Amino acid sequence: MKKGSSFRGIIPPVVSTFTAQETVDAALYRREVRYLLDAGVHGISPGGSTGEGAALSDAELVGMIGIIASENREGVPVVAGVARCSTAAAIETGLAAKRAGADALMVTPTFYNVLVPDAAGNRRFYQAISDAVGLPIIIYNVVPQNEIPSELFSELLDIEHVIGVKQSVGGIMAMYDMQVSCGERGMIYAATDEMLHSCFTLGADGAISAILALFPRLSVRMWDLTAAGRHEEALAIQSRLYPLWKIVRGPQFPARMKAAAKLLGRDCGQCKSPMSDVPQGTLDQMAAILSNVRDE
Repeated sequence: MKKGSSFRGIIPPVVSTFTAQETVDAALYRREVRYLLDAGVHGISPGGSTGEGAALSDAELVGMIGIIASENREGVPVVAGVARCSTAAAIETGLAAKRAGADALMVTPTFYNVLVPDAAGNRRFYQAISDAVGLPIIIYNVVPQNEIPSELFSELLDIEHVIGVKQSVGGIMAMYDMQVSCGERGMIYAATDEMLHSCFTLGADGAISAILALFPRLSVRMWDLTAAGRHEEALAIQSRLYPLWKIVRGPQFPARMKAAAKLLGRDCGQCKSPMSDVPQGTLDQMAAILSNVRDE
C-alpha cells in the first residue's frame, strides 16, 4: 500500500470568512464547513489558497480547525494549509495546526522570490517540517518560481512523513507526469479545477481544488461516477463546471470564489486586504453561467 492512501478522494479547501473588520466570521465559517461535510466529502482543508492561507495568522488557522473539529461528526481527515516563507515559520504553523487537531499538512514551498531555495534547500525544508511536526505532509506544488519537479518529488517521498503532492502548477500534463513518475509511491492530488474528471481518469488519487468548495456535491458525484466507469456522466459534470472556472480563476481569485458562492446563495463574507471587489462585469458573467449550474 502506498503512503497516504487513507487521504483519498474529494478534499475541498474551505473559503475563509471575514467580517468587514477582517476578523474571522465564525458563524459563516461554521455554516460553510457544515455545507461541505453534508455533501459527503472525503476530507476538508482549511488554510489553503482558497482560504487565503498565506494571509492567515496561526491563531486564525487554529480557530478554523477548531470549528471544523466541532462539526466533523463524519470524522473525515483535516488537511491544514501551511504557507510560510521560512522553515521556522512553517514548523511553528504546522505545530499549531497539529495541536488544534489537524490530521495532515498541505505545505507550500517557500514563495518569496529571493528566498526560493534550490533542490537541496527544498529537501531540508520538508525534512525539517517532517521531523518537527510528525504529521503526514502533502506538498502543495503551486509556486511557479519554486516548482517541485517529479524527480525532486520522488526524492522527497523518501522523507518519512511526505505522502503526496497537490499538483497545481503546470496543469494536467504536470499532474500526469507526477502520476507516471511517482504514483505508485505517493498520493497525487489533482488541482486542475476545470478538468478534474480527466485527471481522475489519468489516475489521480483525489482532488484538493477550489471548484470542490463551490460544488462539493457535484464533485463527489463526479468522483463516484468516474470510479464506477460512468465516464460520459462524469464528463458531463466537468463540462458544466468548465465555463465558470474560466472566470473564477482570474485575478484576486479568493474574492471571485466568494462572489460565486454568494451567487449560489452562500454568503462567505469578505476577503482580507489588499483584495478588492470583483468587477460588475465579471459578476454578470458568473451569474449568467450559474443560472444553469447548481450543486445538486
